Amino acid sequence: MSQLSVKNLRVTFDTEAGRVEAVRGVSFDLGRERLGIVGESGSGKTMTGRAVLRLIRPPGKIEADQMMFDGVDLMKASEREMRALRGPRIAMVMQDPKYSLNPVMKVGSQLMEGLRQRDRVSKAEAHAAAIAALTAVQIRDPERVMEAYPHELSGGMGQRVMIAMMLIPNPDLLIADEPTSALDVTVQAEVLSILDNLVKTRGMGLIFISHDLRLVARFCDRVLVMYKGKVVEELAARDLMQAKHPYTQGLLNCLPRIGGDRGPLPSLDRDAAWAV
Repeated sequence: MSQLSVKNLRVTFDTEAGRVEAVRGVSFDLGRERLGIVGESGSGKTMTGRAVLRLIRPPGKIEADQMMFDGVDLMKASEREMRALRGPRIAMVMQDPKYSLNPVMKVGSQLMEGLRQRDRVSKAEAHAAAIAALTAVQIRDPERVMEAYPHELSGGMGQRVMIAMMLIPNPDLLIADEPTSALDVTVQAEVLSILDNLVKTRGMGLIFISHDLRLVARFCDRVLVMYKGKVVEELAARDLMQAKHPYTQGLLNCLPRIGGDRGPLPSLDRDAAWAV
């Protein structure tokens, strides 16, 4: 059963140089599964995720034939209704904790802020929920982390804090934008294990945005490949390495290989028809 249904999603920006089409006619359905979205920088991956939450602000404009989440029409929902959905029902882990966490607030205050203001729970209850969330993302000393400022955390720890923050309201859908970028292989594996466990134990849907094709092929169930704002190929993740579209093949050919040719990586020959 589809949890999220998106039909002909379009995101445009009116600029002095003319209209920029960041997302062009993207359609997909998502159940309680792991959907990967891949493509080079500027292909529209992040804009697609932000559009689902209606986080595109003027001069950006969101249009869609349909964008339904669990029976709720996201295109017709008021801003008040969207605020009620953001966090409790749909959450988004932003790309870099250095820019997403408030540098002058302790981690604990940021974790508890939503609970105190949105759910009106006591400070003790909010503290307990924050500790439980940090424990769920395998932070060994949650009390110490609660008292730390973001700059005192490593990149991997900051990413876990971001995930914990989004998981506190127990959302039905999590949009993870490059959640493992700039992490070493060991920490990356731990973060992926956390996300995988949450999908399995909570029945959560996951949109996983990434540049790492090998990672997506290993971790996700299905994959959307985006180029210049549109989906050029959709396939099962296990079949990603045997993709048929020339653009996807070009991305795969650009991946470095251990023991491979030490010459320059091949350039991607683009066809104007891919963007049509």
